[in-house]
Formats: sequence, structure tokens, C-alpha cells
Amino acid sequence: MPSGLRTRLCRLFALSSWISLINAFYIPGFSIKSYVDDEAIPLQVNKVYSDRSQLQYAYYDLPFVCPPTGKKHAGYASGRSISLNLGEVLRGDRIMASDYDVVMGQDQECQYLCSHQTDRQGVKRARELIEEGYVVEWIVDNLPGATSFVTVDRTHKYYAAGFKIGYKDFSPVTGKQKYYINNHITLVIRYRKAPGRAGSRGGKVIVGFEVYTKSIEVAHRDSIGCPQDVHSDTNGMEMYIGPNNTELASKYPSSSYLPEEDDVDDGSTLKIPYSYSVYFREDDSIDWSRRWDMYFNNQEESNVIHWLAIVNSLVICSLLTVIVIMVINRTYRQVHGKDGAGDDGNLLLKRRKPTSGTKSPRLREKAPAGLLEQSGEVDRDHDLSSDEEYVEDISGWKLLHGDVFRAPAYAGYLAPLIGSGMQLVFMATGLLILSCFGILNPSFRGGFVSVGVGLFVFAGIVSGYFSSRLYKTFGGMNWRRNTLMTALLFPGLLFTTIFILNLFVWAQASSTALPFGTLVGLIALMLLIQLPLVYVGSWYGFHQSQPYEHPTKTNSFVRPMPEQAWYTQNLYAALIAGFVPFAVIFIELLFVFRSLWQDKSGYYYVFGFLSIVSLAGILTVVEVTIVATYIMLCQENYHWWWQSVFIGGGSSFWIFLYCIIFYYTKLNIHGFVSGLLFFSYSFLACTVYGLLTGTVGFLTAYAFVRRIYGYGLPPDHFLYQSS
Repeated sequence: MPSGLRTRLCRLFALSSWISLINAFYIPGFSIKSYVDDEAIPLQVNKVYSDRSQLQYAYYDLPFVCPPTGKKHAGYASGRSISLNLGEVLRGDRIMASDYDVVMGQDQECQYLCSHQTDRQGVKRARELIEEGYVVEWIVDNLPGATSFVTVDRTHKYYAAGFKIGYKDFSPVTGKQKYYINNHITLVIRYRKAPGRAGSRGGKVIVGFEVYTKSIEVAHRDSIGCPQDVHSDTNGMEMYIGPNNTELASKYPSSSYLPEEDDVDDGSTLKIPYSYSVYFREDDSIDWSRRWDMYFNNQEESNVIHWLAIVNSLVICSLLTVIVIMVINRTYRQVHGKDGAGDDGNLLLKRRKPTSGTKSPRLREKAPAGLLEQSGEVDRDHDLSSDEEYVEDISGWKLLHGDVFRAPAYAGYLAPLIGSGMQLVFMATGLLILSCFGILNPSFRGGFVSVGVGLFVFAGIVSGYFSSRLYKTFGGMNWRRNTLMTALLFPGLLFTTIFILNLFVWAQASSTALPFGTLVGLIALMLLIQLPLVYVGSWYGFHQSQPYEHPTKTNSFVRPMPEQAWYTQNLYAALIAGFVPFAVIFIELLFVFRSLWQDKSGYYYVFGFLSIVSLAGILTVVEVTIVATYIMLCQENYHWWWQSVFIGGGSSFWIFLYCIIFYYTKLNIHGFVSGLLFFSYSFLACTVYGLLTGTVGFLTAYAFVRRIYGYGLPPDHFLYQSS
């Protein structure tokens, strides 16, 4: 193994080991909030969500819960919206202050909240949400209320964010399904002494927030509305209003069977009493800096699979690295070794004068005369023995020197797409780095999306620079048009798709729908910040920078391209080459999909593993693109510009196919809108990923082609002359 390759592999292994050590590192917050005894603690309500649906709903929008009274609790009036960052809004958060009184150090056996009257529509809505398995998210000190679980071996406890809104059961008499609402909530807040000076003054910090639910019937309550015994087994609060037989009899006068209809608006209501308990428990076993670990502990058992994903990635990358080294070595030998080289490093083609008076027709077709020759410096003893051997020496990629840098078709679209791809590369790199160093983590709610949008917008200057310089290289002159396309083409298509999907979500009155003000804000970001930045980058790239230099000159006439093998055609080449990067990342993709779609109560936070697999995936894209481009050039196919983008982004097709398989085999999503959102957002994510990796493929192929045609050769070395 060459020493240089061995050194690179050692560095890669050291980097992967270092990143794996920080996969669980995070910054749990930017400031520690401590509370003293008898200090009010705000409890905020957020939303309800389900693993079976892509639609979320604000908690206070539910028709069967206690509405906010507007009274102040812990300094906030209930029902008041809490300021949200862009990421929180985009992920469907609707955080509001609540009427729950929580005071540090004060246990409350039972506290009455309200008795809410709900009609048949409200009861029906509650039954639907219980059927779909919706859970509620409340927040205390930036910690989501969690349901506590114990591992099978009972060695440790872990949390799942949220708690069930209710549950189902079957009647032992009729066998019909019944629905019960969890109308009594027990809050267990774990705390410890605050670190530093705050602790010496009696301050305490919250290190855990557990929620336990119970359904208690209306009967057997005291004068204030609390259950007489919140700890004993009682009948649950069933979400059911009996049928109005009078209304049904008048509606079906000739029928002996009266159906149960929940949609009849006859003024009937169901009284639901709500109450809660609060308990404070000191827990010195949990540091404030590690309080989020309880939400991640259930992922530790999957670490072996994460390591398997890394081993799988490194094995595939190593094999591809060997192939790429062989390709580069062969190319170098063809230029400097097999074909001979002068003292100055210039290419010396060996040529034998044909024995007959006429040139071979094949020679005229394959290799027109006029390639630079230095006959005085060529050793006659190394002449070729036949015309066929001569043709073999100058066939393949070396024949394309006059066409390989010819501007591609639709170059006016390629340059803006590559510019947008550079934005995505910049954004993804920044997100992975910030995540690995713990800056972006679940305690920074919505931070991943907010920072991602910010990085994408401010990377507009990078996008404009690369797009305009590439546009100038292609010979374009209207750089302002290219600027507008770069700034608006891809972001505009992305925004339009999201806006259309938003119309479907609006119709469902879901908090997943983006508010109108947020849509206006996104448009303002695109037009008032990103567009000027793209303009500045485009101006500099077009007017202050030179176009990319090519080692060979382009012929005035277009070389005819021979018939291509099926595996080098656009579609087949992209699918075949794209499968290899997909094979590198598909194991880690399973965990990402589970966190996004299947287990929304958990958090994906193994960004160290994700970074290693992502680096391996990008390296695989680079190597696959080099091999595929070399095969194309050897087939005398010089249309590599767009092909390199398709090959680099080919794995996005397999990822989308993986999404479809995951939907039908792992998920239990119901409803047309939820299915539409799943497939639409999956397609958008695969498109973004495809453009990112396609840009990496393009840059790789461009650098590779410029390199092999510039091995020690002056820019005018390869020149066609008329035969």
C-alpha cells in the first residue's frame, strides 16, 4: 500500500474515532435557570402529535380541553403565545402559557383546573385523536413532559417525550370499543441543588419532568371538583354522549332500528372535569448538563448497528478508493509512461509510417492527423508494428481533447443549479459541524431548521459566485439573468411546492400549516436578503474573476460520437452509479426515518455517527463519479457535464424508493393529507439531497477532467489540424 494512501486512511480512522467520541456531546442550554423555594415555575402547553399522522394541532385549539382563562401564572397570562423562532414555527410548535400552578418545592395532592362542557362534535374529535394515538407536549424549564419507561432488564430508565391524550378499551358487556380521556395529570418534577453561587443561595435546578396520566369519572369528587382518591382504581372518563332517541325517532319514523349518530347537533354536552397533582423529588444522580440524556438512553442499544453502518461505509469506500487509484495510475501511465514523455514532460505519441501508400480508413475516422509530434525525439526502436496498435494508442479519452470542454446543452440552467447546490453544500457542512460540537441539539428547539435556513440564505453569496463564474466559463454574457435564475429557480420551486402543500394542511386546521406571516417572512428572506447576496457574489464572480481555464482548446466543429453502451446512457448510468452511495448510507438512514416518521416522541441525536456516514457517502459520490466519468470518456462520450450531476445525485432515486418501502412496511399513517405530506416532503428532501450530491459529482468530474487533460501539458498541446 502506498505510504500516502496509508497516511490518509490513518487520518480518516482517527477522525472517525474522534467524532464518535463526541456523538453524545451537546450544550444543554446557554444559561442555567435556577429557582428558589416558593418561586412559581411556568408550565407551557404546545401541541398534540401522532406517529400515525403528519398533522399536528395546537393544544388550546382542541374543543374538549380547558380553555385559557387569561389569568397570570408565573408572570405569564394563560393563553399568551410564547415567542418562537423560525424553526419552531416550521415544525408546527404553538407554545402558550397555561393555567397550571407549579411552585418550587410545593407538592399538591390535587388541584382542580376546570370542568369543561363539550358537545357531540368535541366528543367525536376526542375519540378520533385517541384512535390515532395522539400525544400531548407540555414544557417546563425547556424540558418536554415525558412518559417514563424502564428497560426490559430493569437496569435503567429512559424518557419518551409527550403523554397520551387518552386510551381505548372494550366493554365487557357489549364488546364495543370505548374511549377514555386522561383528565387527571400527575406532574413529577425532579430537581437538585443549583451549581455555583446560585446553589449557595438556595437555588435549585430542574433535571427531570415526568408526566403520569389517569382517567377519572365525574362521580366521587369533593366540593372543589377534585377526585376523592386520586390514587385508587376508579372508573374512567368515557368520551360518550348517548343518542337522542327523540331526534332519531323523528328523523327515521318508519324504522325499527335507531342508529347512533354523533353528528346530530341537539345541544347535548358532556362535562369533563380536569385536575392535576404536582410532586417535587430531589435527584442528585442527574447533573443539569446531562438532563437530556434520559431522552437519548433508549438509543444506546442501537449503537452496535451504528458501528455496523460505519464499517459498511468504510469497506465500500476502501474498495472504491482502490479502483480510483488504479484509474488515475492507468491514466498517468498512458500519458507519461506507455506513450512516452520527453524531458520536458510533454506527451510524445509513438507513430509508425503505414506500409501502404494510403492511410487506414479507420485511422482517418478515429484519429485525424495533426496531433503534436516530436519525431526528432522519438526512439525509432519503439515504433508500433501495425496500424491497429497505433489506433489503440490514441483511441478513447485522448481523442476527445478538442470536444471535452465544449459548453453543454442548456448551460444556462446548469450554472444556476450548481450555484444552488453550493448553497446546500455550505448549509449541510455547517449543520453537521454545529451538531457535532453540540451547539445544535434538542434543547435548542427548532434550532436545526432555523440555523439551516440562515446558512442557506447567507450562502447566497457563495452561490452567486460559483454560478456566475461557471456561466462565464460557458461563454454566457447576460449575467444578471443568470443571477435571477440562481436566486429564484431552485428556492422558488421549493417555496411554491411547500405553499401548495400548505393549502391542504390549512384545510385541516392543523398547526403544521405555516401561518401567513411566516410565508411572507420567507419571501422577504428570499427577496430582501438572499437575492442581494446572490447579486453581490455574481457580480464578483463575473466581473472580478476569470473564467475557469481549460488545458485544451475546443474545436470549431463537433466530433461525432460513436454508439454508446447501454450502461453509459444517462438513466442507466445514474441508477447504477447511484446505488453505491445509497449502499453506504442506507443503514443510518433507517434511524433517521424512524426519528422523523415512526417515533416522534424520541430524538435523533447521534450526529457523530451521522457525520462519519455522511463523509463516507460524499467520498463515495466523489469516487463513483470519477470512475463513471472515466468510463464515459473511454467510450468517446464527451457529454459529461450533465451526466456528472445525474451520477452524483443518482442515489436520491434509491433513497426515495427506500422512503416508499418504509411507508408501506413500517408506518401506519392514515388519511390522504398525511400520505400526501409524507410523499411530498420525502420527494423534496430527496431532491435537495440529489442537488447537493449532484453538485459534488459535477465539481469532482470537472476537476478530474481538467486534471487528466492537463498532465504536464501546455494549454495548446492538443490541437486538431485538418487532415
